[in-house]
Amino acid sequence: MASKSAQRTVRAALTATAVSALLGAAMPLPQAAADPEAPNASEALKKYNDLSHEAETLNEEHLRAQEALSNAQGSLDQANRDLTAAQQAQEALRGQVDLLTEASFEGARFSQLSALLVSDSQQDFLNRMSALGVLAGDNAEALQGLGEAVDLANDAARRATEAAGAANQAITDIDQRKAALDGQITEAREAYRSLSAADRAILNNKGDMSAIPVPPGKAGEALAFALSQRGKPYVYGSNGPNSWDCSSLMQAAYRSVGISIPRTTYGQATIGRSVSRNEVKAGDLIIYYSGQSHVAMAIDGLRAVHASTENAPVKVQDIESIGPVDVIRRVVG
Repeated sequence: MASKSAQRTVRAALTATAVSALLGAAMPLPQAAADPEAPNASEALKKYNDLSHEAETLNEEHLRAQEALSNAQGSLDQANRDLTAAQQAQEALRGQVDLLTEASFEGARFSQLSALLVSDSQQDFLNRMSALGVLAGDNAEALQGLGEAVDLANDAARRATEAAGAANQAITDIDQRKAALDGQITEAREAYRSLSAADRAILNNKGDMSAIPVPPGKAGEALAFALSQRGKPYVYGSNGPNSWDCSSLMQAAYRSVGISIPRTTYGQATIGRSVSRNEVKAGDLIIYYSGQSHVAMAIDGLRAVHASTENAPVKVQDIESIGPVDVIRRVVG
Protein backbone atom coordinates (compact mmCIF):
# COMPACT_ATOMS: atom_id res chain seq x y z
CA MET A 1 0.00 0.00 0.00
CA ALA A 2 1.30 3.44 -0.92
CA SER A 3 2.45 5.68 1.92
CA LYS A 4 0.39 8.68 2.98
CA SER A 5 3.15 10.92 1.67
CA ALA A 6 2.96 9.32 -1.77
CA GLN A 7 -0.83 9.66 -1.79
CA ARG A 8 -0.55 13.37 -0.96
CA THR A 9 1.93 13.79 -3.81
CA VAL A 10 -0.43 12.10 -6.29
CA ARG A 11 -3.41 14.18 -5.13
CA ALA A 12 -1.39 17.37 -5.48
CA ALA A 13 -0.34 16.43 -8.99
CA LEU A 14 -3.91 15.62 -10.01
CA THR A 15 -5.13 18.91 -8.54
CA ALA A 16 -2.48 20.86 -10.43
CA THR A 17 -3.42 19.09 -13.65
CA ALA A 18 -7.10 19.87 -13.17
CA VAL A 19 -6.42 23.53 -12.43
CA SER A 20 -4.17 23.76 -15.47
CA ALA A 21 -6.88 22.22 -17.68
CA LEU A 22 -9.47 24.67 -16.36
CA LEU A 23 -7.18 27.60 -16.97
CA GLY A 24 -6.43 26.33 -20.46
CA ALA A 25 -10.12 26.06 -21.26
CA ALA A 26 -10.66 29.60 -20.06
CA MET A 27 -7.81 31.00 -22.10
CA PRO A 28 -9.00 33.13 -25.01
CA LEU A 29 -8.36 32.05 -28.56
CA PRO A 30 -5.25 33.53 -30.23
CA GLN A 31 -5.43 37.29 -30.53
CA ALA A 32 -6.22 38.61 -33.99
CA ALA A 33 -4.16 41.17 -35.80
CA ALA A 34 -4.06 44.71 -34.50
CA ASP A 35 -7.17 46.64 -35.39
CA PRO A 36 -6.92 50.12 -36.92
CA GLU A 37 -9.84 51.08 -34.66
CA ALA A 38 -8.03 49.90 -31.51
CA PRO A 39 -7.49 52.48 -28.72
CA ASN A 40 -3.75 52.74 -29.46
CA ALA A 41 -4.35 53.58 -33.12
CA SER A 42 -3.56 57.18 -34.03
CA GLU A 43 -6.15 59.59 -35.36
CA ALA A 44 -4.37 59.51 -38.71
CA LEU A 45 -4.73 55.73 -38.87
CA LYS A 46 -8.40 55.91 -37.92
CA LYS A 47 -8.95 58.51 -40.64
CA TYR A 48 -7.15 56.29 -43.15
CA ASN A 49 -9.32 53.36 -42.10
CA ASP A 50 -12.47 55.42 -42.62
CA LEU A 51 -11.33 56.58 -46.05
CA SER A 52 -10.43 53.02 -47.03
CA HIS A 53 -13.82 51.76 -45.94
CA GLU A 54 -15.52 54.44 -48.04
CA ALA A 55 -13.39 53.36 -51.01
CA GLU A 56 -14.31 49.72 -50.36
CA THR A 57 -18.00 50.64 -50.32
CA LEU A 58 -17.64 52.39 -53.67
CA ASN A 59 -15.68 49.40 -54.98
CA GLU A 60 -18.55 47.04 -54.11
CA GLU A 61 -21.05 49.45 -55.69
CA HIS A 62 -18.93 49.56 -58.82
CA LEU A 63 -18.88 45.75 -58.94
CA ARG A 64 -22.66 45.71 -58.51
CA ALA A 65 -23.01 48.16 -61.42
CA GLN A 66 -20.83 45.85 -63.54
CA GLU A 67 -23.17 42.96 -62.69
CA ALA A 68 -26.15 45.10 -63.68
CA LEU A 69 -24.48 45.88 -66.99
CA SER A 70 -23.76 42.20 -67.61
CA ASN A 71 -27.36 41.27 -66.81
CA ALA A 72 -28.73 44.07 -68.98
CA GLN A 73 -26.48 43.04 -71.86
CA GLY A 74 -27.68 39.46 -71.48
CA SER A 75 -31.29 40.62 -71.59
CA LEU A 76 -30.55 42.73 -74.65
CA ASP A 77 -28.90 39.82 -76.45
CA GLN A 78 -31.83 37.51 -75.66
CA ALA A 79 -34.37 40.12 -76.72
CA ASN A 80 -32.55 40.61 -80.02
CA ARG A 81 -32.52 36.84 -80.62
CA ASP A 82 -36.25 36.69 -79.90
CA LEU A 83 -36.85 39.62 -82.24
CA THR A 84 -34.95 37.94 -85.06
CA ALA A 85 -36.83 34.66 -84.59
CA ALA A 86 -40.19 36.45 -84.46
CA GLN A 87 -39.39 38.44 -87.60
CA GLN A 88 -38.39 35.26 -89.45
CA ALA A 89 -41.62 33.54 -88.42
CA GLN A 90 -43.56 36.62 -89.44
CA GLU A 91 -42.00 36.62 -92.91
CA ALA A 92 -42.58 32.89 -93.40
CA LEU A 93 -46.25 33.18 -92.44
CA ARG A 94 -46.70 36.31 -94.50
CA GLY A 95 -45.45 34.35 -97.51
CA GLN A 96 -47.96 31.61 -96.84
CA VAL A 97 -50.81 34.10 -96.57
CA ASP A 98 -49.68 35.79 -99.80
CA LEU A 99 -49.71 32.45 -101.67
CA LEU A 100 -53.20 31.63 -100.48
CA THR A 101 -54.43 35.09 -101.41
CA GLU A 102 -52.83 34.84 -104.86
CA ALA A 103 -54.41 31.43 -105.38
CA SER A 104 -57.80 32.88 -104.56
CA PHE A 105 -57.47 35.52 -107.25
CA GLU A 106 -56.35 32.93 -109.82
CA GLY A 107 -59.47 30.87 -109.35
CA ALA A 108 -57.95 28.04 -107.34
CA ARG A 109 -60.64 28.56 -104.75
CA PHE A 110 -64.27 27.85 -105.72
CA SER A 111 -67.39 29.19 -104.18
CA GLN A 112 -70.02 26.74 -103.04
CA LEU A 113 -72.14 27.61 -106.07
CA SER A 114 -69.32 27.08 -108.60
CA ALA A 115 -68.46 23.82 -106.91
CA LEU A 116 -72.05 22.69 -107.33
CA LEU A 117 -72.18 23.72 -111.00
CA VAL A 118 -69.01 21.92 -112.05
CA SER A 119 -69.48 18.79 -109.95
CA ASP A 120 -70.14 15.56 -111.85
CA SER A 121 -71.82 13.88 -108.93
CA GLN A 122 -72.91 14.35 -105.35
CA GLN A 123 -69.69 12.76 -104.15
CA ASP A 124 -67.67 15.04 -106.40
CA PHE A 125 -69.47 18.02 -104.89
CA LEU A 126 -68.71 16.82 -101.37
CA ASN A 127 -65.07 16.31 -102.24
CA ARG A 128 -64.85 19.83 -103.68
CA MET A 129 -66.55 21.29 -100.62
CA SER A 130 -64.10 19.44 -98.36
CA ALA A 131 -61.19 20.88 -100.33
CA LEU A 132 -62.67 24.37 -99.97
CA GLY A 133 -62.90 23.86 -96.24
CA VAL A 134 -59.25 22.84 -96.04
CA LEU A 135 -58.17 25.90 -98.03
CA ALA A 136 -60.29 28.19 -95.88
CA GLY A 137 -58.90 26.62 -92.73
CA ASP A 138 -55.33 26.96 -93.99
CA ASN A 139 -55.90 30.61 -94.77
CA ALA A 140 -57.51 31.31 -91.40
CA GLU A 141 -54.70 29.49 -89.58
CA ALA A 142 -52.05 31.34 -91.55
CA LEU A 143 -53.69 34.68 -90.82
CA GLN A 144 -53.90 33.86 -87.13
CA GLY A 145 -50.26 32.75 -87.08
CA LEU A 146 -49.24 35.94 -88.84
CA GLY A 147 -51.04 38.03 -86.26
CA GLU A 148 -49.33 36.15 -83.42
CA ALA A 149 -45.94 36.48 -85.11
CA VAL A 150 -46.46 40.23 -85.48
CA ASP A 151 -47.35 40.46 -81.77
CA LEU A 152 -44.23 38.46 -80.84
CA ALA A 153 -42.04 40.65 -83.01
CA ASN A 154 -43.49 43.81 -81.47
CA ASP A 155 -43.03 42.42 -77.94
CA ALA A 156 -39.46 41.38 -78.70
CA ALA A 157 -38.73 44.83 -80.13
CA ARG A 158 -40.14 46.45 -76.98
CA ARG A 159 -38.01 44.23 -74.72
CA ALA A 160 -34.93 44.90 -76.82
CA THR A 161 -35.51 48.63 -76.45
CA GLU A 162 -35.97 48.32 -72.68
CA ALA A 163 -32.87 46.13 -72.36
CA ALA A 164 -30.84 48.63 -74.37
CA GLY A 165 -32.01 51.40 -72.05
CA ALA A 166 -31.06 49.34 -68.99
CA ALA A 167 -27.63 48.61 -70.47
CA ASN A 168 -27.05 52.29 -71.20
CA GLN A 169 -28.10 53.23 -67.67
CA ALA A 170 -25.78 50.58 -66.25
CA ILE A 171 -22.91 52.00 -68.30
CA THR A 172 -23.66 55.46 -66.93
CA ASP A 173 -23.76 54.10 -63.37
CA ILE A 174 -20.43 52.35 -63.88
CA ASP A 175 -18.81 55.51 -65.20
CA GLN A 176 -20.08 57.53 -62.24
CA ARG A 177 -19.08 54.92 -59.67
CA LYS A 178 -15.67 54.43 -61.27
CA ALA A 179 -14.96 58.15 -61.10
CA ALA A 180 -16.03 58.28 -57.45
CA LEU A 181 -14.02 55.14 -56.65
CA ASP A 182 -10.86 56.50 -58.27
CA GLY A 183 -11.19 59.73 -56.32
CA GLN A 184 -11.76 57.91 -53.03
CA ILE A 185 -8.82 55.56 -53.59
CA THR A 186 -6.56 58.52 -54.37
CA GLU A 187 -7.62 60.25 -51.14
CA ALA A 188 -7.03 57.08 -49.10
CA ARG A 189 -3.58 56.58 -50.63
CA GLU A 190 -2.63 60.17 -49.85
CA ALA A 191 -3.71 59.57 -46.26
CA TYR A 192 -1.59 56.42 -46.13
CA ARG A 193 1.51 58.34 -47.17
CA SER A 194 1.05 60.58 -44.14
CA LEU A 195 0.96 57.67 -41.66
CA SER A 196 3.77 57.13 -39.22
CA ALA A 197 5.92 54.01 -39.29
CA ALA A 198 4.06 52.72 -36.21
CA ASP A 199 0.69 53.15 -37.94
CA ARG A 200 1.93 51.39 -41.04
CA ALA A 201 3.22 48.54 -38.91
CA ILE A 202 -0.27 48.09 -37.46
CA LEU A 203 -1.75 47.95 -40.95
CA ASN A 204 0.92 45.61 -42.30
CA ASN A 205 0.69 43.18 -39.38
CA LYS A 206 -0.17 39.74 -40.80
CA GLY A 207 -1.69 38.63 -37.53
CA ASP A 208 -2.01 34.97 -36.63
CA MET A 209 -0.24 32.95 -39.30
CA SER A 210 -0.20 29.69 -37.33
CA ALA A 211 -1.94 26.51 -38.47
CA ILE A 212 -5.63 26.75 -37.62
CA PRO A 213 -7.66 23.52 -37.65
CA VAL A 214 -10.88 23.51 -39.69
CA PRO A 215 -13.91 21.22 -39.40
CA PRO A 216 -14.68 18.56 -42.02
CA GLY A 217 -17.08 19.33 -44.86
CA LYS A 218 -17.30 21.93 -47.59
CA ALA A 219 -17.60 24.89 -45.22
CA GLY A 220 -14.40 23.81 -43.48
CA GLU A 221 -12.66 23.29 -46.82
CA ALA A 222 -13.70 26.76 -47.97
CA LEU A 223 -12.34 28.17 -44.72
CA ALA A 224 -9.07 26.32 -45.28
CA PHE A 225 -8.75 28.04 -48.66
CA ALA A 226 -9.39 31.48 -47.14
CA LEU A 227 -6.84 30.83 -44.40
CA SER A 228 -4.29 29.74 -47.00
CA GLN A 229 -4.47 33.24 -48.49
CA ARG A 230 -3.28 34.97 -45.33
CA GLY A 231 -0.57 37.50 -46.01
CA LYS A 232 -1.68 38.30 -49.56
CA PRO A 233 -2.49 41.96 -50.25
CA TYR A 234 -5.87 43.63 -50.59
CA VAL A 235 -6.47 45.32 -53.95
CA TYR A 236 -9.74 47.03 -54.89
CA GLY A 237 -11.63 44.93 -57.42
CA SER A 238 -9.02 42.15 -57.50
CA ASN A 239 -10.13 38.56 -58.16
CA GLY A 240 -6.94 36.76 -57.10
CA PRO A 241 -4.96 34.67 -57.05
CA ASN A 242 -2.17 36.99 -55.86
CA SER A 243 -4.39 39.66 -54.30
CA TRP A 244 -8.03 39.96 -53.24
CA ASP A 245 -10.79 42.27 -52.19
CA CYS A 246 -13.12 41.13 -49.42
CA SER A 247 -15.89 39.59 -51.54
CA SER A 248 -13.65 38.02 -54.18
CA LEU A 249 -11.83 36.06 -51.44
CA MET A 250 -15.14 34.66 -50.18
CA GLN A 251 -16.26 33.78 -53.70
CA ALA A 252 -12.98 32.04 -54.50
CA ALA A 253 -13.03 30.13 -51.21
CA TYR A 254 -16.41 28.59 -51.95
CA ARG A 255 -15.61 28.15 -55.63
CA SER A 256 -12.65 26.01 -54.55
CA VAL A 257 -15.14 23.47 -53.11
CA GLY A 258 -17.52 23.60 -56.08
CA ILE A 259 -20.04 26.09 -54.64
CA SER A 260 -20.93 29.19 -56.64
CA ILE A 261 -21.75 32.36 -54.70
CA PRO A 262 -22.23 35.97 -55.90
CA ARG A 263 -19.27 38.28 -56.50
CA THR A 264 -20.40 41.22 -54.37
CA THR A 265 -21.03 41.63 -50.66
CA TYR A 266 -24.62 42.62 -51.48
CA GLY A 267 -25.20 39.35 -53.29
CA GLN A 268 -23.42 37.34 -50.61
CA ALA A 269 -25.70 38.91 -47.99
CA THR A 270 -28.69 37.11 -49.56
CA ILE A 271 -27.45 33.54 -50.06
CA GLY A 272 -27.87 30.48 -47.86
CA ARG A 273 -29.73 31.13 -44.64
CA SER A 274 -29.46 33.70 -41.91
CA VAL A 275 -28.00 32.71 -38.54
CA SER A 276 -27.70 34.64 -35.31
CA ARG A 277 -24.46 35.93 -33.81
CA ASN A 278 -24.56 33.19 -31.17
CA GLU A 279 -24.87 30.49 -33.84
CA VAL A 280 -21.79 31.45 -35.85
CA LYS A 281 -19.56 28.60 -36.93
CA ALA A 282 -16.74 27.94 -39.39
CA GLY A 283 -17.46 28.98 -42.98
CA ASP A 284 -20.28 31.43 -42.21
CA LEU A 285 -20.15 34.71 -44.11
CA ILE A 286 -20.27 37.74 -41.82
CA ILE A 287 -21.50 40.85 -43.60
CA TYR A 288 -20.56 44.17 -41.99
CA TYR A 289 -22.01 47.70 -41.87
CA SER A 290 -25.59 48.75 -42.56
CA GLY A 291 -24.68 49.17 -46.22
CA GLN A 292 -23.40 45.56 -46.35
CA SER A 293 -20.10 46.71 -47.82
CA HIS A 294 -17.64 44.27 -46.21
CA VAL A 295 -17.51 40.52 -45.65
CA ALA A 296 -15.40 38.06 -43.66
CA MET A 297 -15.50 34.29 -43.11
CA ALA A 298 -15.95 32.94 -39.61
CA ILE A 299 -13.29 30.63 -38.19
CA ASP A 300 -15.26 30.00 -35.01
CA GLY A 301 -17.45 32.06 -32.71
CA LEU A 302 -14.71 34.60 -32.02
CA ARG A 303 -12.49 34.97 -35.07
CA ALA A 304 -12.82 35.53 -38.81
CA VAL A 305 -10.49 35.75 -41.79
CA HIS A 306 -10.88 38.53 -44.35
CA ALA A 307 -9.25 40.80 -46.88
CA SER A 308 -9.51 43.98 -44.86
CA THR A 309 -8.27 47.03 -46.72
CA GLU A 310 -5.54 48.31 -49.00
CA ASN A 311 -2.04 48.19 -47.50
CA ALA A 312 -3.22 45.44 -45.13
CA PRO A 313 -2.84 41.71 -45.84
CA VAL A 314 -5.51 39.03 -45.68
CA LYS A 315 -5.57 38.29 -41.97
CA VAL A 316 -7.37 36.84 -38.98
CA GLN A 317 -9.15 39.25 -36.64
CA ASP A 318 -11.69 39.13 -33.85
CA ILE A 319 -15.16 39.15 -35.40
CA GLU A 320 -16.31 42.18 -33.44
CA SER A 321 -13.16 44.21 -34.17
CA ILE A 322 -13.73 44.15 -37.94
CA GLY A 323 -16.82 46.34 -37.81
CA PRO A 324 -20.52 46.36 -36.93
CA VAL A 325 -22.13 43.06 -37.98
CA ASP A 326 -25.17 43.48 -40.22
CA VAL A 327 -26.10 39.93 -41.21
CA ILE A 328 -24.59 36.44 -41.03
CA ARG A 329 -25.26 33.89 -43.77
CA ARG A 330 -24.63 30.16 -43.67
CA VAL A 331 -23.80 28.90 -47.15
CA VAL A 332 -23.66 25.20 -46.27
CA GLY A 333 -25.89 23.44 -43.75
